[in-house]
Amino acid sequence: MDGDLVVSVGDKGYCLFPWVDGAHLRGIDLRVDQVGALGALLATIHQALGQVGTVLPERSATVRAKVTEPDSAVAAADRFLDHIAGIDSPRSFDLMSVRLLEQRKILLNKYGSHRPGDEMPKGPFGWTHGDMQHRNVLWRDGKVAAVLDWDRIGVRPYAEEVARTAQVQFGGEDGRLDLERVAAFAAGYRTVIDLAECDLADAVERLWWKRLTDYWVLEFHYDRDDHSCDDLWGPGESLLEWWTGHRDEVQDAFATRR
Repeated sequence: MDGDLVVSVGDKGYCLFPWVDGAHLRGIDLRVDQVGALGALLATIHQALGQVGTVLPERSATVRAKVTEPDSAVAAADRFLDHIAGIDSPRSFDLMSVRLLEQRKILLNKYGSHRPGDEMPKGPFGWTHGDMQHRNVLWRDGKVAAVLDWDRIGVRPYAEEVARTAQVQFGGEDGRLDLERVAAFAAGYRTVIDLAECDLADAVERLWWKRLTDYWVLEFHYDRDDHSCDDLWGPGESLLEWWTGHRDEVQDAFATRR
């Protein structure tokens, strides 16, 4: 790994690079052509990470993706509801959470049978960035100047990172995905790495199920007393409800070729 300074602390390595000027642009603020270029860049990064030789460990022969049981997700919702019920003076976040948790339980009861059938995701996999989203991408003069924050690098299905990046980048505060940009992003990726439509479909469905069954914002808020992500809870639930009602349209957007 090249850099101005490379040091090791224990079993971790750190690399210092020159300062890069640029701006963080939300995905919904990018032009469609920029979105396509971002998709192609992600594929190029995946290719490059697969060619770094001795810098990264040899990847495993298989990869698995945890699939939460519906009953476990309902039980987790009930745990948070019980916790909030014990708060003497609940605040607005607590009251909102009660409403959203009850809505989540309704969705889980209705769509529990749609759980992915196994923990073996489809498609090619390899080293991935792990958190490719607007807070970690710097733009300058209409192009990507740097990709930051590599602490989540890991071996994952490529389609998983395509789906997650598109969801985080183009899931606006209005509670829905910008499907035009989702389509441009996925199509841009496939100009470099031609993921099969079935592999993308599998990754999108697994991501939807993960969003339906996890409560990471509440874990931060109530279990860790970390309120830094509180503002993501409401919009995230709105997006989940919209996505659940438009799953076919979302799948069509990821399958689009341009």
